[in-house]
Amino acid sequence: MIKGIVIVNNSGKPRLVKFYQNVFGEDRQQSVIRRVFQQVSTRPDSFCNYLEGSVPEWGENIKLIYRHYATLYFVFAVDAQESDLGILDLIQVFVEALDKRFENVCELDLIFHSDRVHYILDEIVMGGMVLETNINAILQAINDQERMHKESMKKAGPSDSVDAISTKLGAGRNW
Repeated sequence: MIKGIVIVNNSGKPRLVKFYQNVFGEDRQQSVIRRVFQQVSTRPDSFCNYLEGSVPEWGENIKLIYRHYATLYFVFAVDAQESDLGILDLIQVFVEALDKRFENVCELDLIFHSDRVHYILDEIVMGGMVLETNINAILQAINDQERMHKESMKKAGPSDSVDAISTKLGAGRNW
């Protein structure tokens, strides 16, 4: 099972963090991010891309599987049952999906389009379990989602209130 996904830049600033096993408290979450970054950033690029990590918040036998692309570390924290090569492939699928969606993805895309990045990640991993690895299916789901969003925005006029929009979309006041 995937315990968490952390994307940090070379300076250790988190660009995307998703915990699938709860880490309660902001201080403990920051500690996990710091610990993960320290463990992967000190390794030379010539070393393998997985290591047995020490992350007490997630228990024993946690593996940190990561890829370093340009200025970003993509780190997946997984339990011992996950395949190292399978997770490396999953990271590659995630990065390819981002790259196709944003056309040469960069750190700024993760910052300014974090909602879209989360949508892509949610198509791939949900609740710590891998849902989809087919890049075409992932991109199709994202395109369908964006199409539905545009259609719903067309139904809502620019001057409509939230109540008017929810009524037009069939939600009424009970949403």
